[in-house]
Amino acid sequence: MLKPLFFGGGTGILVFDKGDRNLRAAIDLLTLEGRQAAMVQEYLPSIREGDKRILLLGGEPIGAVLRVPKEDDHRANLHVGGKAVRATITPAEREIAARLKPQLLELGLHFAGIDVIGGKITEINVTSPTGAQEIDRLDTRVGKDRISAQVIDYVEKLHGQNA
Repeated sequence: MLKPLFFGGGTGILVFDKGDRNLRAAIDLLTLEGRQAAMVQEYLPSIREGDKRILLLGGEPIGAVLRVPKEDDHRANLHVGGKAVRATITPAEREIAARLKPQLLELGLHFAGIDVIGGKITEINVTSPTGAQEIDRLDTRVGKDRISAQVIDYVEKLHGQNA
C-alpha cells in the first residue's frame, strides 16, 4: 500500500497486488518522481473489519470510533464513505497509548489521534486528529463528557500550570 504523507482523509492511498505493473508509475506519481516523501505500508486485510481512531489527550485515550470501509473501497475514511461505528478501547490499545505517551508529551503533542487496524498502530495523527464528533454522537456524550469539553478543560489546566 502506498500513502502520500501530505494529504489526509484517504486521498491518494493506493493498494497494489504483488507484481502489479502500475506500481512504479504510482510511486513516481505520489513522490513527484522522488521529490516528495510517501509511505509504503503493509496492507492489513483486517481493514475490512475497520480502522479504529483513538483520540489521546495528554497521552491518555479519551474515546474511539471504528471506521468501516464500504464494500467496494479499501479506505475507511468517513468522508469517502466509511461508516462510523461505536468502539471501545481495548487493554492492548491502552498499552499502545501508554508506550506513546512519554514521546508525545516530550514533543508537546497533547492532542493526537492514533489509528489501529487489527491491533497494529498504523498512524499517529497530530495535525488533524478527527473523530471527536463521531465519538460524542455514538457514545451519546453531553456536557463535560464531550471530547471538545475535555480538550478545553485540559488546555485550561495546562495553561494554569504554566502561568
